[in-house]
Amino acid sequence: MPDHERMRETGCVRWTIRGILVAVLLTLSTTLGSLPATDLGFLLHKHPERLQCFEVTAGTAHVFYPRADAAECTAALLLEIDPIDLARHARRSSGWALGAYVNDRPYVASSLLAVALGKVFRTALNGRCDARPELVRQPIPLRIHLPAVPDGGDPELPERLFAPLGWHVETRPLTDPEWGRVDCVELNLSGDLPLAEALNQLYVLLPVLDDAKHYWVAEEEVDKLLRAGGDWLVSHPERELISRRYLAHARTLVDSALAQLADPDSGPEPHQDSGRPLAAQRRSAVLERLRAAGARSVVDLGCGDGRLVGDLLEDPAFTEILGVDVSTGGLGAAERKLGLERMPERKRRCVRLRQSALTYTDSTLIGHDAAVLMEVVEHLDLARLPAMEHAVFGHARPETVLVTTPNAEYNVRYPNLAAGAYRHPDHRFEWDRAQFAAWVERVAERFGYVPELDGVGEHDPELGHPTQLAVFTRAESARTDANSEDARS
Repeated sequence: MPDHERMRETGCVRWTIRGILVAVLLTLSTTLGSLPATDLGFLLHKHPERLQCFEVTAGTAHVFYPRADAAECTAALLLEIDPIDLARHARRSSGWALGAYVNDRPYVASSLLAVALGKVFRTALNGRCDARPELVRQPIPLRIHLPAVPDGGDPELPERLFAPLGWHVETRPLTDPEWGRVDCVELNLSGDLPLAEALNQLYVLLPVLDDAKHYWVAEEEVDKLLRAGGDWLVSHPERELISRRYLAHARTLVDSALAQLADPDSGPEPHQDSGRPLAAQRRSAVLERLRAAGARSVVDLGCGDGRLVGDLLEDPAFTEILGVDVSTGGLGAAERKLGLERMPERKRRCVRLRQSALTYTDSTLIGHDAAVLMEVVEHLDLARLPAMEHAVFGHARPETVLVTTPNAEYNVRYPNLAAGAYRHPDHRFEWDRAQFAAWVERVAERFGYVPELDGVGEHDPELGHPTQLAVFTRAESARTDANSEDARS
């Protein structure tokens, strides 16, 4: 790296760039055994022989390699913080006049570093590497050095956060010659993990250690937490503390995150390598079925926070979308998540949100091509199912109805689910395959629909799919389609 000077002050490695003193906040090292260690550059998508710079919040991130040879490779991430720009972005400042300008932000690992990780190593965080795909999910020997990490006065906190994830954790308290110990430690992590997994853990846990964020925390932060947390956060013994600190102690956001973490479907399937949450697979399967049915107008019954509504909005094939939920709080969350206030008017005209109970007839549901009950029926008391059946299949009577529900037989594959327990605390029941098939057949016969059974997620020869899927096609529509097919043949 040209024009630099290395030094140490109270445990922090620092560099001088263009005469400005800044801190190296993270180094990541590996030896890849039989492979050249410089293959780390492929995984990070950053060439070892180049200095690369990226504009980030309140400054510039620099990526370079202090060492890059066949035996060992080390990548360094350095943040050059502009204190004036940082003060401009700050949510709050300290009580003294220069507090917004003179602070520890340029020298300690914080949410600023997490955001830089997310921008600089985005492709690596997402687990993509076309040049070395065999390395993406392979555990590799990693050493991570963070010269200064806040610990909030609890030197054992880094151990509590990182050790359950398989890291060997070493810390060294940092001291100031005049003030004595400061609430920071030098942190060294070593272990064998896939690189993407390690980076996602850092992305989540650095703001947790600092217990602060430099930006406003809103509903979308829950999605970031669950996406980056993957399956490791679900089983982490400190998941409540992690959620609380990552979400800046916002109670409604923390409650939302913990509720979703309690649902096994929020993480990848137990024996699946793709890491894609079952909930995402479910939405994809529903969208595929809706497209196959030729649906243009869709009502999402029990839309919750609007994830499926958002997916429908992204596809121009769907021109009219109605999200319905009994919870006004859920609808408010959906409105915020979808960003309806900021949405272009052309797109905004395609979507509506409405508060309504699924067990009562509602004339606004009539006339839609398709209705979706995705992970909804199991939240109803069994005694209320006939009322829902009449309201949806008898009164609204769309051409296509899609229903998904958990497969109770598959629950034994979830290691964190107690025997006989449901996947979500609000579930009133969970059907096995025979029970679901019997219900589907009864409803179809009673209301004049043709049923089709399918599943979502990886199929187990003994247990079936983790999610059960039924597609109901109104009988007259099915006959019309069959006649049209016969005419074409």
